[in-house]
Amino acid sequence: MDIFSHDWIGFIITGFATLFLIGEILVNMRGIFALLGIGFITVYFSVFLATDSLLIMLIVYFVGLFLIIVDGKLLNDGTLATVGLASMIISVALPAPNLTAGIYGVLGVIIGGAASLLFLKVFKKRKMWSKITLKESLTSEAGYNSMSSEYESLLGQEGIALTDFRPVGTIQINNKTYSAVTNGQWIEKNSNIKVVAVDGTKVLVEKKQG
Repeated sequence: MDIFSHDWIGFIITGFATLFLIGEILVNMRGIFALLGIGFITVYFSVFLATDSLLIMLIVYFVGLFLIIVDGKLLNDGTLATVGLASMIISVALPAPNLTAGIYGVLGVIIGGAASLLFLKVFKKRKMWSKITLKESLTSEAGYNSMSSEYESLLGQEGIALTDFRPVGTIQINNKTYSAVTNGQWIEKNSNIKVVAVDGTKVLVEKKQG
């Protein structure tokens, strides 16, 4: 029996391909995951496509993967990642021999991509992702200062709540407005407030008593 005649086989192949390729991006596996992923996705396309079309779809698939890398490394707003995921989905859906097989292939990409996040719990994360997430905190003692002098000067000052806090709102101090939060406290509009903590541009306030 030809295993590739089963519609569900596309789910297995595209799932493993995406799992390993995105896994290689997330964790440092010295190219092992990349080779496995390339092998799986090449098998998928070679089963359903002639040589010329195979190359085109491989390009579309890997362009999508590249866009995800660019988004994660440079932009971090999800726009290119979304376009990249769509490109990968289209590339596996079009070669499928029927609708059911196409759906299986698409599900493989989605689930494989999501499952690749599990590698972060087992293997060493690539350095570029650590830099993006600013894993190491930048403290004043280390020669960094996360607070601008303006926000730092707000500590201890009093002002007025321009909006209701539930628990986020807007305050006015010295005729300037700032976004602020409370420690879970609800504060009514026009209440007198006091800044009790500042962390970067995050301002923590509480209702002034008396």
